[in-house]
Amino acid sequence: MNDGKMEHSLNATNLADILERVLDKGIVIAGDVTISLVGVELLNIKLRLLIASVDKAMEMGINWWAHDPYLTAGAHTPAGADPAMLERMDRLEAALATALAAKQTAPAKGHSS
Repeated sequence: MNDGKMEHSLNATNLADILERVLDKGIVIAGDVTISLVGVELLNIKLRLLIASVDKAMEMGINWWAHDPYLTAGAHTPAGADPAMLERMDRLEAALATALAAKQTAPAKGHSS
């Protein structure tokens, strides 16, 4: 029974070593798929997959996530947004919220009890 547990432990260690090596060195998987009918190319898919750690990718000059507004702190502000327009929108939203709050607290007109 101990032999089975030892094998499992060794296999897990080997898998961890392989994963560490792949992330440290990086691996590229490339492939092309072409679908043709009667000699006419209908679909061509080119697949390029890079698996690496963030550090290795940055070392290779790949850092697209650093400039993607959906993956950085700037995700809440649209790229190229005019600061004056955003300020005006904030003021309008605040004024609308104030008007709605005043309307809800005011007694309804035309109803007598």
